[in-house]
Amino acid sequence: MATTRRDYYEVLAVSRSAGDGEIKKAFRRLARELHPDVSDHPDAEARFREAAEAYEVLSKRETRDLYDRYGHDGLRTGGFRPTDFDFTNLGDIFSVFFGEDIFGTGAPSRRAGRGRDLLTEVEIDLVQAAEGVTETVAFPVAVPCSACDGTGAEPGTEPETCPTCGGAGRLQSVSSTILGQFVRTQACPECGGTGRVIPNPCSVCEGAGRVTEERTVEVEIPPGIHDGQRIRLTGEGHAGALGGRSGDLYVLVHVRPDPRFVRDGNDVLSTLDVTMTQAALGARLAVPTLDGEVQVEIAPGTQPGEMRLLRGKGMPVLQGFGRGDQRVVVNVVVPTRLTDEQRRVLEEFERLASEDTYRPDEGFLEKLRAAFR
Repeated sequence: MATTRRDYYEVLAVSRSAGDGEIKKAFRRLARELHPDVSDHPDAEARFREAAEAYEVLSKRETRDLYDRYGHDGLRTGGFRPTDFDFTNLGDIFSVFFGEDIFGTGAPSRRAGRGRDLLTEVEIDLVQAAEGVTETVAFPVAVPCSACDGTGAEPGTEPETCPTCGGAGRLQSVSSTILGQFVRTQACPECGGTGRVIPNPCSVCEGAGRVTEERTVEVEIPPGIHDGQRIRLTGEGHAGALGGRSGDLYVLVHVRPDPRFVRDGNDVLSTLDVTMTQAALGARLAVPTLDGEVQVEIAPGTQPGEMRLLRGKGMPVLQGFGRGDQRVVVNVVVPTRLTDEQRRVLEEFERLASEDTYRPDEGFLEKLRAAFR
């Protein structure tokens, strides 16, 4: 049985107009209350994951806009997946989200850290967006140093425990005042809070454990994707620190405008220029679609603004079934340059015309309403 996912604004207990600061403050509060390290509530971990996912979406303008417009389904079809992190250290999680230690020490964690995510962009045509396409993207990324296997130490040597902090990564000092004893904690200046030192840094990566290289990957863009949606490639981002898992790569898809069509959800709109004689006498004309040209019958007496509906000629439903429609609006073209003979013929036609010549069909108004719809 499918479970109903709660609204992210409800999860964080903020309004839909809440600013970034208010959203951040709400998540801080929930994180401190719900983390399994400090809460004995039976569903604390599930609620913490829910709050973390809500913050991850609402703290970024792109995912927040997508969620506000299309809800959970829009995030899913846009390629969003919540970050997968462990819960063994609350300080690490705050470092992931805020770039700081929850305890205010500023000391980085000695644990293997997840690599940072990457964002790259790709541009495709509307027809490619309809058919689906595989694109190759290139980007610079940090990868583990092959010379030292990511340890940062020269091959044949190993990192050593920091003698200053004993591997803790933090130093504490106690001072006595009239108000009592105060404990001050700070990052170890010797190891920078990592708890280890490298006496012989790797000559290739200079002790960083990672190097930057150019990488190319193939991205499968699904049929029906919208402009501005992202595709997530798990594990294709920067390598993690101290052997931690890599971040993710997000590919932002731009769909170039097509001068022939206007996209409206899964439908597309186009216009068809028809001469006034073709509109009056009827014609069979070629209409461009996303799949190529098709022939459309223009009935005698077709009026400007009338619409022809081409079912199933629109965009595919992203990660779904079926396709939208194409709505073709008739544009009757009036001649702007007439020869003397053409003018004489039209004047003769106007002399012979009567009220009955221009009498509209009974269903004309309904056709006009349909065209506007």
